[in-house]
Amino acid sequence: MSLKSYLGAVRRHGFVRSAGILVGGTAAAQALTVLALPLLTRLYTPEDFSLLAVYVAMLTMVSVVACLRLEIAIPIPEDDDEAANLLALGVIFATLSALIAAAVVVFFGAAFFQAVGQPQMQPFGWLLPFGIWLAGNYAAFQFWSTRKKRFSAIALTRMTQAGSGLTTQLGLGWAGVGAIGLMLGHALMAGAGVVNLAWRSLRADRSILRAVSLQGMVKAFTKYRKFPQYSTFDALTNNAAIQLPVIMIAAVVVGPEAGFIFLAMRTMGTPITLIGGATGQVYLSRAPGELRNGRLPSFTIGVLRGLAIIGVVPLVIIALIAPTAFAFVFGEEWRRAGELAAWMTPWFVLKLLSSPVSMIMHVKMMQRSMLMLTIFGLILRLSMPIGAHYLLGGFAAEAYAISGAIFYAVALLVFCSAADVFRAEAK
Repeated sequence: MSLKSYLGAVRRHGFVRSAGILVGGTAAAQALTVLALPLLTRLYTPEDFSLLAVYVAMLTMVSVVACLRLEIAIPIPEDDDEAANLLALGVIFATLSALIAAAVVVFFGAAFFQAVGQPQMQPFGWLLPFGIWLAGNYAAFQFWSTRKKRFSAIALTRMTQAGSGLTTQLGLGWAGVGAIGLMLGHALMAGAGVVNLAWRSLRADRSILRAVSLQGMVKAFTKYRKFPQYSTFDALTNNAAIQLPVIMIAAVVVGPEAGFIFLAMRTMGTPITLIGGATGQVYLSRAPGELRNGRLPSFTIGVLRGLAIIGVVPLVIIALIAPTAFAFVFGEEWRRAGELAAWMTPWFVLKLLSSPVSMIMHVKMMQRSMLMLTIFGLILRLSMPIGAHYLLGGFAAEAYAISGAIFYAVALLVFCSAADVFRAEAK
């Protein structure tokens, strides 16, 4: 299938329109975030950003599994009642996860933050359960809204998240409160849109949500048990592979290296979040139907071609100008972040291609294979920075960037194989 015919086909099926709505909302939100970064880097120090990097790493690792990954299953059932029970399970488990995190912070907080080399974070420990609760509930209602094709509502919440988070970070930055301003703002970015999505869902789907029952939740949990059984550990190991090296680097490398990594990842991750995240959500909403109709391989090939055309060139340009651009935009003290951004370019190019189509592993119930892949990624992405630090006496951040590129190259091959892309191309 040619690119022209593919684009015509996806327009007829509404894929481009749906993705465009999400991209538009995400683009506006990300534009606010990017525009605010030069101000934030002048209101906060690289050391403040290092604390933010550690907080984000902890929050991300827990919040991504707060619903036991049952939120991913919400768009899959043909029956709305079954999906409603999955939504209820997601909300319940997100709340339980936040309560468990709160207990850990209260009883073991001092020892925990000391163990990760960040004792100065202890007074802000309450931000972890707060952020987990917001992010977990937002994920559940976001996937319910995805099922209902409410892409405009999701796009609106992206603006709510960016606006509330940045207002907090900038306001507290002007007040000179230090790193807590960055961390509180990020927590609000993670889930501030949950109230809006929850209200819309309760108002529009009240009759469907009345089908939620203990028996229905038990039945749904049993049917989709592979999600908590495999996808929870898959998501945990995948995020640990990204976040644990940041925590390790913050603990063992003298200076604000983790802050530089965070800014590089935030800047390089903007186009990935903008294009890959929106495409991934719409891919998930359409992939089950394409699979049932026997069109999944050609559908996946078209999505990958589109991502390659619109995403690769901008990322390569960013890599070429990153060191100079970072020093000019964020201040000379942030030049190191630009150097790391250049090292991360192959990683983010491959992530842009692979992340949206990774949902095929859930659609085809290949959670165990996904878990094996992410375990490989965790081992690879921890061992390379650690090895570089102790064997080479440095270059931990550079090794971290290279390990990301290797992992996503392997992941892309696995996802294409699962979607039967190679078999379709051979024909």
